[in-house]
Amino acid sequence: MVRSVIAGCGAYLPANRVTNDDLAQRVDTSDAWIRERSGIVARHFAAEGELTSDLAAQAARAALADAGLEADAVDLIVLATATPDKTFPATAVRVQTLLGCRPGVPAFDVQAVCSGFLYALGVADSMVKVGLARTALVIGAETFSRLLDFNDRTTCVLFGDGAGAVVLQASDASGGLEQRGIHSVHLHADGRYQDLLYVDGGPSSTQTTGFVRMHGKEVFRHAVTNLSGVVTEALEANGLSAADLDWIVPHQANQRILDGTARKLEIDPARVISTIALHANTSAASVPLAMSVARADGRLKAGDLVLLEALGGGFTWGAALVRL
Repeated sequence: MVRSVIAGCGAYLPANRVTNDDLAQRVDTSDAWIRERSGIVARHFAAEGELTSDLAAQAARAALADAGLEADAVDLIVLATATPDKTFPATAVRVQTLLGCRPGVPAFDVQAVCSGFLYALGVADSMVKVGLARTALVIGAETFSRLLDFNDRTTCVLFGDGAGAVVLQASDASGGLEQRGIHSVHLHADGRYQDLLYVDGGPSSTQTTGFVRMHGKEVFRHAVTNLSGVVTEALEANGLSAADLDWIVPHQANQRILDGTARKLEIDPARVISTIALHANTSAASVPLAMSVARADGRLKAGDLVLLEALGGGFTWGAALVRL
């Protein structure tokens, strides 16, 4: 039996940091308005010519360095993104080339918006378990600034660009929850609500990229319900209670959602990793970004039992229980 272990993690944020006050110069908004409704202080926007693959490669390099590995050790790349470089080929294949991985290593994209990293983690974990890979790069990377309508202050202030990555390695699965590794992954979708959070464009429908559109109150309601539900599902599947967790690392969408989910689960908010103030909602990148930030500042430590969770447009949502 084989289990996937997180051997390293890394992150990357573009150099261009955009504060709430910066946005207020071009949008009818204010620092106080944004902070009160989202908890966001700043976000990063990719430079002109800086692509999702560039961000992904930077985060992947950091994750490989953290794991003490070179690119030639990688035998699988799964990249979660809703903002690919091109309609095709997959952005992951350019990342493969940028990193200098061995030719022939499978590389592909997963699209589940803000839940994308959890979906990609589940796919890579499954491939490791069945022996199709032993060292996998799982990346979440987005240039969401290219999908923002700066005439819509309800959405354009919420998102940013960034990337996060983890290295998975195959390990002996003997032992229980005390052992390092991914212990379970839980994924869901409900397309009945696809029109509550979406982009109004695409190759098949409009032949354009389109902009992000969102019905905020409805998204908030579904987010708290679905996220608390999938966290409970993961805990029950492993015979645990919320008190057994060291940390929850959620998708960084909105501080209100983080707080609302914690209340519903009766979890101390101090055990919920929040980094949204630093980088806003980076969609598929936000969970690995939050992990990397919390690792760097000492909150996440080796041996911690961590629950990752996210919800995105679709709706899609998921969770993963991990011993670091």
